[in-house]
Amino acid sequence: MRETGTTGRYVWLWVLGLSVGWFEGAVVIYLRELYYPDGFRFPVVIIPSWLAGVELVREAASIMLLAAGARLAGARFLERLAAFMMLFGIWDLAYYVVLELVLGWPASLSTWDLLFLLPVPWVGPVWAPCVISVTLIGVGSYLYWTPEWRREVRWFDWLIVSAGGLIVIGSFVAGWRAVIEERLPERFPGGLFWLGFLIALAWFVRVERRASARRA
Repeated sequence: MRETGTTGRYVWLWVLGLSVGWFEGAVVIYLRELYYPDGFRFPVVIIPSWLAGVELVREAASIMLLAAGARLAGARFLERLAAFMMLFGIWDLAYYVVLELVLGWPASLSTWDLLFLLPVPWVGPVWAPCVISVTLIGVGSYLYWTPEWRREVRWFDWLIVSAGGLIVIGSFVAGWRAVIEERLPERFPGGLFWLGFLIALAWFVRVERRASARRA
């Protein structure tokens, strides 16, 4: 039976994710006003090293804030993992909504963006992180509402899903040198992205179908 208070916690997860997304968007708006007064585009302007350090710590702090919120959002490991997935997805989508509302950017989902800085710059078209975010919200919400369902997740299952995720990350960091070399990024490795994405999603569905069959 679902724990009482799940609905309230679920709503507050959205509140937290949207709020952090606004903060993230606001910081980037300020940075773009300073370094891209005519609009953000590649090649990326290299900011001073001390400011880059501040930005790196801020990004890490954002992740820790989401992790802390997820830790408080449930009693089970699965609830906490699901909450983090949700928060990450909501945060990222809210970030792009803020930029669209305030700056009218991105012009399209195919617009290139500097996605993340840790441990090296991540680059890719806007549609790619949006696909990941929507999936994280959907899967995270599903798991958050069903933590009591009996599941047998083996180490091999974790390995396959994690491998898919690492392949997706690999597609984002493949063009990291374009940032530090101040040039336009090359073609996004979309095939690599979709390979990792489909491996992770398909294996998750497989695990859930297996668990469902055993419960039946």
